[in-house]
Amino acid sequence: MKLSITARLALLAIGLALISSLALAGFVWQATQDDAIGELRRDTIEQSDALFAVWQSGGAPALGRAIAAAQEGDDTLVAELVDGTGARIAGVGPEHLSFAPAPGATGFRIERLGTSGPWAAEEAGFVVRQLGNRWLVSGRMLDDWERAQRTIERALVLAVILAVLLGIAGGLVLTRYVSRRLDHIAGAVDAVTAGDLGRRVATSGGDAFDRLGGRINQMLDRIDGLVGELRVVTDSIAHDLRSPIARLRARADTALAAADSGQRDAALAGLIAETDLVTRMLGVLLEISRTEAASRDAFAPLEPATLIEEIADLYEPVAEEAGLSFDVATAPDIPAIPLHRELLSQAVANLIDNAMRHAGGGGAIALSLGAGEGELQIAVADRGPGIAEADRAEALRRFGRLDSARSLPGAGLGLALADAVARLHRGRLELGDNAPGLVATLVLPFPI
Repeated sequence: MKLSITARLALLAIGLALISSLALAGFVWQATQDDAIGELRRDTIEQSDALFAVWQSGGAPALGRAIAAAQEGDDTLVAELVDGTGARIAGVGPEHLSFAPAPGATGFRIERLGTSGPWAAEEAGFVVRQLGNRWLVSGRMLDDWERAQRTIERALVLAVILAVLLGIAGGLVLTRYVSRRLDHIAGAVDAVTAGDLGRRVATSGGDAFDRLGGRINQMLDRIDGLVGELRVVTDSIAHDLRSPIARLRARADTALAAADSGQRDAALAGLIAETDLVTRMLGVLLEISRTEAASRDAFAPLEPATLIEEIADLYEPVAEEAGLSFDVATAPDIPAIPLHRELLSQAVANLIDNAMRHAGGGGAIALSLGAGEGELQIAVADRGPGIAEADRAEALRRFGRLDSARSLPGAGLGLALADAVARLHRGRLELGDNAPGLVATLVLPFPI
């Protein structure tokens, strides 16, 4: 059976609590045991050194008195003299050691001292030191130390159990929190799926779920905007195609009804012109859609000055033929940067076409390339009537045609295409006042 994400989170929290508590308990147990054994070793060695010093200064009688004095009130003391076979001669300890003393074996050790009685049941920490032909065994029984260790171990076990219980509680709280936040996000997504495009994920700007909700809200805003644009586009297409199609029908009827060949030819020529207008309108719409869906994989390093010069070479003769002056200015030393050559060329060409259409006879058009403050700027300026600041947003909208432009041919898509190309390059299209006239500027981040 496949576990849900919340169940896996709960098990993860419980597992982490168990592992961390076991690791901490093991560390504490090992540290306390090492400290206790270290302290026992030091005390035992100090005791052995003290008894050895007594023996050196006063012999066996003084050693016996020192052992008797140390034994008072301490039932864990081990201090005795044994012979070479391990049999006790005097002092406190087993009657016979469980091992035979050997020269050189004088280090601290822990084991059972005797073979019978309490000495065989409990371990002791002791040191064996040679005194002539005898041996001094000094140390302590570990019963008190082991009882303390058992107490610590029981406390650690209880701590582990408590940590596991807290881990379970924390896991349940975590899963409840995660489930609630995910359900809230899923509810907003389900509402949008059901058609409520205004539904958004509530965020407070705090944790990762808020950041996820913010990203989802941005995506939903983008979807809502695209749906709105699609609605506007479809409505605009239906509205703006109605007149050309009506004119097509009227010219077709005129051509059919015309008895004179000249009238028929004129009607057919108008029919072709109206057909070309509709074709261009649909072609520009297709270009805008392709631009918005284009990938930056098609970008390639390109020198902007070279692109502007190529476009200028194409349009200078056209402008001269239309009676317009055409000026070109490019900033030097702009390096090659990633650009979409075809789409950027189309955007600049659209801006120049708009300028030529609105510049009027004897007007002037200026194409310029500049760079500054981390931005690349491609500007097309004319000396026409310009666009009022309040109308510039409408001019950038698809099929947005101002009253002053309705008498001229076109569908109101040229600036929309240029704006889409700018956004593809993560930039923007700005409309400004050329005093008089309009200056349209493609502002692209530099480097892109």
